[in-house]
Amino acid sequence: MALTEETKQTIQQAYRDVLAGKDIKARYGQRLMIAEIARYMGGITEEDGLRTSPPAACVVEAGTGTGKTLAYLISAIPVAKALGKTLVISTATVALQDQIVNKDLPDLRKHSHLDFDWTLAKGRGRYLCLSRLEARLHDEGNGDSDTMPLFLMDEPGQQEPGTREFFEDMLASYGARRWDGDRDHWPDQIPDDIWRQVTTDHRQCTNRHCSYFDSCAFFEARKDLDEADIIVANHDLVLADLALGGGAILPEPENALFIFDEAHHLPEKALNHFAASVPLNATRQWLKQLSQALGKMQPFFAPGTTAAKSIDKISSASRELDGALANIYSEAEENTGWEFSEERRSAQWRYPEGQLPDGLAELATESRLATAALVRQLGVMVDELQAAFDDRKESDIDRDTAEAWYPILGSFHSRAEDQLRLWVAWCDNPAVLATDQDDSDSQSARKSGPPPARWAIRQRWDHAEDITFYSSPVLADNLLFTRLWSRAFGAVLTSATLTALGRFDRLKSRAGLPADSRFVVVPSSFRYQEMATVEVPNIKVMPTDEGFGDALVQRLPELWAGEKATLVLFTSRRQMKMVHEVLSPEFPELITTQDDMAKGEVLRRHCARVDEGLPSVLFGVASFAEGIDLPGKYLSHVVITRLPFSVPDDPIEASLAEWVTLRGGNPFMEITVPDASIKLVQAVGRLLRTESDTGRVTILDRRIIVRRYGQLLLDALPPFRRIIEP
Repeated sequence: MALTEETKQTIQQAYRDVLAGKDIKARYGQRLMIAEIARYMGGITEEDGLRTSPPAACVVEAGTGTGKTLAYLISAIPVAKALGKTLVISTATVALQDQIVNKDLPDLRKHSHLDFDWTLAKGRGRYLCLSRLEARLHDEGNGDSDTMPLFLMDEPGQQEPGTREFFEDMLASYGARRWDGDRDHWPDQIPDDIWRQVTTDHRQCTNRHCSYFDSCAFFEARKDLDEADIIVANHDLVLADLALGGGAILPEPENALFIFDEAHHLPEKALNHFAASVPLNATRQWLKQLSQALGKMQPFFAPGTTAAKSIDKISSASRELDGALANIYSEAEENTGWEFSEERRSAQWRYPEGQLPDGLAELATESRLATAALVRQLGVMVDELQAAFDDRKESDIDRDTAEAWYPILGSFHSRAEDQLRLWVAWCDNPAVLATDQDDSDSQSARKSGPPPARWAIRQRWDHAEDITFYSSPVLADNLLFTRLWSRAFGAVLTSATLTALGRFDRLKSRAGLPADSRFVVVPSSFRYQEMATVEVPNIKVMPTDEGFGDALVQRLPELWAGEKATLVLFTSRRQMKMVHEVLSPEFPELITTQDDMAKGEVLRRHCARVDEGLPSVLFGVASFAEGIDLPGKYLSHVVITRLPFSVPDDPIEASLAEWVTLRGGNPFMEITVPDASIKLVQAVGRLLRTESDTGRVTILDRRIIVRRYGQLLLDALPPFRRIIEP
């Protein structure tokens, strides 16, 4: 559809209404962003609801203060409604997801007079499973469905997570509708190990066959998905849906217009979704648990039935796999060049170019065949149990038995499938770049992507040790192109940091964006020259020198003297702790590190000190360089101790660097410097959050001045006034 005059008018009127209703001025960057997105979406051609134009994305880099969320909502909602497509907004963080659902969308509907509705989508693992909770209480003695109404009448107090009282409190709160079963809406943080006991995944869930289906938190939350104009999801959920083929949780990509906010996280999250791992000894322990579960199940199934035969076959496949894992463990333990350092109890080994030694490759094939057999047999048993839920089918299993064992067997089946992904990935023959290829061969090798990263980690504890095998794609370009960009009706990517060194090349290659995509950098409304300075003081030592930590201890107090609110960013936790230990006795109460307490509490304490007129200094590492918002007086000085180059022992980065080298490239200039540039821009971006903010950034790493690449990093920063000491 070309952008119709009517849709154009709707967008323009909605924007005027919002500006008038909120009494705010139009921003040039925001107007530009609205126009770009509307033009892109209006330019998609279709026939019978299917896209006919070639795949393309619209990529918009827009800095802080642009008003990105309003821009993409106001341009995309009218177009999506005109096209009859669902608008899927995806964020990288729960915080932004909640902000869009609870603040931005209600605000827009109130002021714009646009008519739309929305719903929040989270994975099943964020919701309470009543069946698991009931089983949890039942396991502890007298918990029984008959006693449930008694729990619901209680008015519980604060209970310790993991105790019987805590689970009763959960049940009472859910039953009385004081809580909706969403983990993120429980008043306190629920520890992972406690939450795992009362949630479920798609493999363990019996869906409509569950006796709690009508009161299920997850399905209650899902009811609105089919009807909503807008679904607010997150990158993990979108990727999980794509891994299931697309359309399993969210609308099919062909019927959706996607907006990826915080889009710079998407390639990395995609890699995590398609990576796989197997801990060898932990898996053997798990096979023992499976064997015990089968022993307990046996009496429930009459001899000679399909279920009883399945149990025997699962036992046999499990023993086979246990033997294969014992063999591959011995091989990896004895024939790998493990290097344990003094203080570290783990050692890592990466297989260059993804090539496994012959002995290991042979045993990996054995493990793959054994795991595949176990997956197959568990699948047969799960199908048998599932059939017992269907009244129209003949079954040897009664419904109560099926209800009791289906989630347990489903969990084993799911884990075995996850492990099979690792063995399949390990047994695929990676594309080899041989040095003696003729020209035509090396041409095709250059075009094909890098082989997968494969590595192993050996860990030692006081009374045990384990070896875990890993595999991951090195680039997510093909995955994202085939599963997302080539299928989606349309997609917009936005973030404050999508370019690296002023170009989109890094994002294009890592996210596999289609050739016809549009790329725009929206100018910021900030007057950088007047608002802030970037300063590089004369510091004698380089971060690579021995005495750099001591130099920081000496220099930092001078830098924060006279400042009300300072953020000091480190690239290593160890260095942060060392500097803190030396300086905190001299400056009691002044410094808070991000490890001292939960993130929200650290920021609350910092702001409270500033409100009282007291100075406050925050010490943080990578997550504080991106994920915090301290406007106005709460932050006036950002100190960057060293340039954020990534750690050289990351196996995925190392595999990518190896591939770039084999192709005749320079991994430092092609990967390391652009990556550092993005992180540096994010770190500097903590300083100015609103148009009235002012302050300064100090960079204590002189490499930004004396190295050739330093100028590139400096030029990619916002155009602050520069103060460089000779």
